[in-house]
Amino acid sequence: MAALFSFRKSVPIAPPAPEPPAPALGTVRVGMGQLLVEGGEPARNLARAVEQIAQAAAQQCDLVLLPETLDFAWTHPSALYEAQPIPGPFSDVLCRAAAEHGLYVCAGLTERGADGRNYNAAILIDPKGEIIVKYHKINLLAVEQPFYAVGQTLNVVDTPLGKIGVNVCADNYLDGLPIGHTLARMGAEFIIAPASWTVDYSITEEHDPYQEKWVKPFSILAKLYNVVVVSTTSVGYIVGGPYEGKKSVGCSLAVDARGVQAQGAFNEFAGQLVVADLARPHRPERGTDIGLMLQRKGYRFDELP
Repeated sequence: MAALFSFRKSVPIAPPAPEPPAPALGTVRVGMGQLLVEGGEPARNLARAVEQIAQAAAQQCDLVLLPETLDFAWTHPSALYEAQPIPGPFSDVLCRAAAEHGLYVCAGLTERGADGRNYNAAILIDPKGEIIVKYHKINLLAVEQPFYAVGQTLNVVDTPLGKIGVNVCADNYLDGLPIGHTLARMGAEFIIAPASWTVDYSITEEHDPYQEKWVKPFSILAKLYNVVVVSTTSVGYIVGGPYEGKKSVGCSLAVDARGVQAQGAFNEFAGQLVVADLARPHRPERGTDIGLMLQRKGYRFDELP
């Protein structure tokens, strides 16, 4: 297997032996809710989200992770005029479902901020129905910048399931990995990300493009920090906006230091709940001890690529 990162060396040396992950602290059952998201149809989308929350509870999930901007769909023009605040009517639907079924819910919504701008938001709701994290996507694609403002905060929250950090979709691109690095530095044991992974209409399962685009960056974070990275994406054809005619194709992922632990089906019709029992990692390092751990693994802080 090719190395996930490299650096220049003045003298050839043997690579450091990989450090085995520390013993896990139990398991967390996560439901990855690959949801059909229809552009400009928040009522129907939220109804499906509530159904998947109920399915996750029936399968004894501790947490269910739902897709990015599941209210209006990603970059749908209606969001420019109809987005709601958080807390607000759309987030309230999800909060009530979380409280009714007694589990954690993480979902992507479009937020009309107090400053009047829209944000590509993710919320984490506890089993009491309270929002304990609200995050705004930072690594916005050029095509979505007319729709959403750039976020300015990162959060990690302590829960009985472990320390959870939240980001969104392209925040986990290779060029956005500093966001994941920072969440790991903040102590995250789980990094969870609502997403809307899209491809051209002609792409099929035989052309799966996600090994490099998603498995690789997730694996870098997982192996460097011993974190679990989970992302759930929508399914369906995109109607309206700059990506009209493309499709969201599932392929939700859960990756830890050992590799891919769960994966959703890859096609535009793969609306499903993927249930995964994920080991909670033991992450004792804090502060500069994390830097020392990274150095032992061969990571270099003092050289450009």
